[in-house]
Amino acid sequence: MVVVGDVATDVVAVLSGEPAAGSDRPATIRSRGGGAGANVAAHLARLGARVTLVGCIGDDAPGAGLAAELRATGVDLALRTVAGAATGTIVSLVEPGGQRSMLADRGANLALRPDDVPAPVPGGHLHLSGYTLLDDGPRAAGLAALEAAVAAGCTVSLDPASTGPLTRYGVDRWLADTAGATLLLPNADEARLLTGCTDVTEAARTLAGRHRGVAVSLGADGALWASGDVLVHRPAHPTDVVDTTGAGDAFAAGLLSAWLPSPDGDPAQILDAGLAEAAEVVRRPGAR
Repeated sequence: MVVVGDVATDVVAVLSGEPAAGSDRPATIRSRGGGAGANVAAHLARLGARVTLVGCIGDDAPGAGLAAELRATGVDLALRTVAGAATGTIVSLVEPGGQRSMLADRGANLALRPDDVPAPVPGGHLHLSGYTLLDDGPRAAGLAALEAAVAAGCTVSLDPASTGPLTRYGVDRWLADTAGATLLLPNADEARLLTGCTDVTEAARTLAGRHRGVAVSLGADGALWASGDVLVHRPAHPTDVVDTTGAGDAFAAGLLSAWLPSPDGDPAQILDAGLAEAAEVVRRPGAR
């Protein structure tokens, strides 16, 4: 399978208390590998999948370090080094209880081009990070990857990424551009935004009318699966929440590891595979 998406360094600051405006607050700060595409690819490789990551890094030490880390995880790399660009960096501020806010400098990720994406293998799978579509720079590459995958008979999974840039992109435009996706992986807020439904169950049902399958992550409330007339809810796995950074990416990878071998399998088992990965990631700081 091929994953197209961002590669970045996550700078994770776990605060000891509520942010103190205009003053100091002790925090535990660590730098770790991140980027939505890289996170999904790394988790998939760890779960035994053969996966190629397509993206861009800067010609700097962070880029080289991230490439080495991903290669050691077992990810096959199709990363272009962009001369003069910095590798992406995400600053994640984690408050007590695990809630986070993020500051994004996507750097070299914005330079992704259509010719960076290899031709799809017929019958394969493409996982496309929605961030690839939500900025003018890499948008053409993301749309070309999706179109080529559909034309080659591949299945396609798609993560809408984030409500803010999704709103700026335009819901109608997004729905038109991504109609070919097989499996949609929104969170609850994204599902509501894409449908206009206030009830997340109705949102999932509505999206299932457009895609073969929809898996909606609900945070502490678990996840929903919708396909055709089928609707399944599974609770979150018990865990100690330290940092929710990357939980959605881990959920996507775990779910895909169960769904790809058996697309018509038991939705409860498919959801549980994703929820297990998410529960493991939130136990510690960082996305992977």
